[in-house]
Amino acid sequence: MLLFLSVPQPRPPGARTRAGAARVARWRRLRLRRQQLRRLRGLLRGLRGRPGAGSRRRGRMALCGQAAGAASLPSELIVHIFSFLPAPDRLRASASCSHWRECLFYPALWPQLRICLRVSPAEQPRLEFLMRKCGWFVRELRVEFAAENYLSGGGGPGDGGGADTGTGGEEVEALQLSTRWLEVLRTYLELVLCVLVSIRNNRNLQKFSLFGDISVLQQQGSLSNTYLNKVDPDGKKIKQIQQLFEEILSNSRQLKWLSCGFMLEIVTPTSLSSLSNSIANTMEHLSLLDNNIPGNSTLITTVELERFVNLRSLALDFCDFTAEMARVLTDSNHVPLQRLSLLVHNVSVMHKSLDNMPNDEHWKALARKSTGLRVYIMAFDIKSEDMLKILKPSIPLERIHFDSYITCVSGAIVDLISRQYDKFLTHFILMNDVIDTSGFPDLSDNRNEDPLVLLAWRCTKLSLLAIHGYTVWAHNLIAIARLRGSDLKVLEVTEESIDFDQGELADQDVDPVHNLIEQVSLGLGQPWHAVMDIESLSVFTEPNRHFYREMQSFSEDI
Repeated sequence: MLLFLSVPQPRPPGARTRAGAARVARWRRLRLRRQQLRRLRGLLRGLRGRPGAGSRRRGRMALCGQAAGAASLPSELIVHIFSFLPAPDRLRASASCSHWRECLFYPALWPQLRICLRVSPAEQPRLEFLMRKCGWFVRELRVEFAAENYLSGGGGPGDGGGADTGTGGEEVEALQLSTRWLEVLRTYLELVLCVLVSIRNNRNLQKFSLFGDISVLQQQGSLSNTYLNKVDPDGKKIKQIQQLFEEILSNSRQLKWLSCGFMLEIVTPTSLSSLSNSIANTMEHLSLLDNNIPGNSTLITTVELERFVNLRSLALDFCDFTAEMARVLTDSNHVPLQRLSLLVHNVSVMHKSLDNMPNDEHWKALARKSTGLRVYIMAFDIKSEDMLKILKPSIPLERIHFDSYITCVSGAIVDLISRQYDKFLTHFILMNDVIDTSGFPDLSDNRNEDPLVLLAWRCTKLSLLAIHGYTVWAHNLIAIARLRGSDLKVLEVTEESIDFDQGELADQDVDPVHNLIEQVSLGLGQPWHAVMDIESLSVFTEPNRHFYREMQSFSEDI
């Protein structure tokens, strides 16, 4: 007899009956579903979570859980990939999906933010979005405000441009332009408030730069507050802007660079007192340019400057830079100053005195203290007699920019510059917008040698020369190109400023224009052409903006 013995197999609890077996099957299915749900939750965290330490593991789960694609990339990998894109492309990519938007506004991608804004209502929502995303963590912020070519293509209200349409037509045109300017200033105040509100609590800010050249130029050349008073009659918004600016300074903990230019009284004589001593002692660059300050007020005093012991670059209105300030900068507790930018504006000269400016002995002492000091001067419609007082022999002048619309620079001033600053001068800009039916002024009148040729001969470091509104003879332009050769990197002369001798025009065998281009190109060692469209020269159309940008790069190049 054969006995078949069955060995009992271990069963899960509740499996002794048919119903128990069904319960076990359901338990196993639930356990599998829980495991799948946990995997799915981990996958979603890896895709949607912020870039961080834990997202690396979740990102790997995402790649293993489904086919690899753009939507399944780990967050830190997306951040790394988009770090190679320029800022405009990042903004476009942020519109793809919410996940990319979170990654693209990760603080590491936006250490610096540089914005150039047209003062237009259409810019406000874009600015609000960008500042809401980046304002609280950005380390370097540069914002430029500007009205679009003063809205009229020919200057501000009262410029007298355009055809003569009669008294009634002029009044209508002035009224329309006035209305547009009121809207511009109203929008300008809102945009400035948007920027300042977004960074008021940013303690990581290291560089802060504001530029707002939307001042209204009257026919006499003076800056006017008439339109601003209409937009903000009680001055509440201006006061709010000033208070926000002081709050930003008082909250700052890492600020090294502070630059504010032509911002319609955003900076007051008391603004810098908001900075703590620890921040003032570590500040490396300070730029305060505003020729709209009323009366004899200055944006910084000598006592305030004593706190900035680590200052390496400084930009001020020339009338604010006094002999006492030069003495403070030569003290032993101050580090040597490397860059000094000075704006000489006719409005400031009219309301302030030049009697307190440094004399030649002060400049000698400052040059001995700071052997690497270089100076950049912009003279905006300054008379020749005032320039003779300002240009002291011991100034280590590297760059000078003349811009005129009432008074012209004389040949004596150009000759003085070439003799006194031949060892330092690298940039020379000469712009003239004076309307004179008799033609452009000729610097070589009653002189044996042209001052511009002597400038090119004496100043061996000259690398940039830009001229408009002064007569430049063709044979002198060829001589300049030959004297400086390939060392003259930029030679910009407008076509209407170039003139030819009668002998050159009488020669039928040679085209004078073609010969000029050929000879100058050979002298420079590179192709050269005269500037045909003056509107393409920002140094002419936007002199304040050009000076401000050049001052920024000049100060950074230490």
